[in-house]
Amino acid sequence: MNVLKPRQAVPALEVATLKGPWSLSAQAPDHFTMLVFYRGLHCPICAKYLQELEKLSANFEQASITVLALSSDDKERAQQSSGEWNLQNVNLAYDVSVEQARAWGLHRSAGKGKTSVGIEEPAEFSEPGLFLVRPDETLYWSQISTMPFARPHFKEILGALGFVVANDYPARGELD
Repeated sequence: MNVLKPRQAVPALEVATLKGPWSLSAQAPDHFTMLVFYRGLHCPICAKYLQELEKLSANFEQASITVLALSSDDKERAQQSSGEWNLQNVNLAYDVSVEQARAWGLHRSAGKGKTSVGIEEPAEFSEPGLFLVRPDETLYWSQISTMPFARPHFKEILGALGFVVANDYPARGELD
């Protein structure tokens, strides 16, 4: 598994989204691109998490932070997630490959049947991860999990990034 380090270049990322092709290198935010890797349609915690992001999407846009949510789900499941979770503004990427997940250091799991919401887990999928990438495509901050629980809250991220931008706070955790 790859471990990304702050202040170092992140892997190239080109994905299909519900709004068309998307490339990390084509993004031009003033401050950050936030990549939110989620488990997929089968995950009720992901639904609540992305609904929280949806509520704050205008705040991220005002803060010049580009946002993309990504999963290994196929297009049909991504469309179902977007519709059932009422995601009007959060763009969903789909078909994230095993190689892409590994390049970003995400943990992977094997499907175990139906979840508590009655949706079948895919045979394999990635566990959650959140990455803030600077416009120069270096990593600023990351959080990777082996479980769907206890994810960073988007309101706290917004508050922290206000401080980061105002104080030119450096990326931390760069040492081996």
